[in-house]
Amino acid sequence: MLENLRMDLKRWVVPGQIADDSALTMGTVLRLFYQYMPVRAVALFRLASWFKQQKIPFFPGFLQRMNYFFFGLEIPSGADIGGGLYIAHPIGTVIMPRRIGKNCTIIAAITIGMRNEWAFPDIGDEVFIGAGARVLGGIRIGNQVNIGANSVVIQDVPDGATVVGAPGKVIKIYGKPMQQAGPVEAQPVVN
Repeated sequence: MLENLRMDLKRWVVPGQIADDSALTMGTVLRLFYQYMPVRAVALFRLASWFKQQKIPFFPGFLQRMNYFFFGLEIPSGADIGGGLYIAHPIGTVIMPRRIGKNCTIIAAITIGMRNEWAFPDIGDEVFIGAGARVLGGIRIGNQVNIGANSVVIQDVPDGATVVGAPGKVIKIYGKPMQQAGPVEAQPVVN
């Protein structure tokens, strides 16, 4: 639990970057907890998960409900989520994955969960999920994927892809467009 929380905190020292271990001084950690509500929400999730892992009753469910009540974050205690979790705005966010890898960025009002059957997404490492996106069903999201704001992803996504739209479509893989437009016809110049 502490290792995952340490990785989570390193994402907040300088947002958008992963800080060095030496940056996590006691003063920095206290400042992060005081200044950022999402840090407190993720820490509460990590603590609830630790209680669940230790098979200590009552506390996992109680802390999960506290997270929902105080921070608006619906996330089950004990969910398999790697370190470096960055949730920019927890209010209205629902995270019910089969698994999420390390250094995942979740912006705001995201839904990660089931679709038509009791199956949940498996999300890789270093995935960015834009505001309002939905990732639904027993699908696999690869590593280093970018999911655009308000996208609805209901199919597997390969590593390095950029997905946009509803339903989500892969438009790039590792920055290269999926479809090249045909030749552009010359337009007459009008003076």
